[in-house]
Amino acid sequence: MKKRLTLKNLIIILLFAVFIFSYIRQEITMNRIRKDIETSQQKLEELKDKNSELEVKLRKAESENEYLEKLARERLGMVKDGEKVVNSQKQN
Repeated sequence: MKKRLTLKNLIIILLFAVFIFSYIRQEITMNRIRKDIETSQQKLEELKDKNSELEVKLRKAESENEYLEKLARERLGMVKDGEKVVNSQKQN
């Protein structure tokens, strides 16, 4: 005996097909989003590393500038704009 496809069975099959299609589409979208998040996290880590390196270089440059400024003041007698030079010489 052959069963005929009734309207009820056809609707159930169509609903099931729509559900499967929607599920597959959602999984594809979720996988793409996961990959995007992973890529963004990798870029973030790279940028954090680069930022740390730049901060170290900045601190080093600042300390070198302070050292050079100190040498210029002590050895060459240089002063900053707006500073007044006060000489205090001890008399013997």
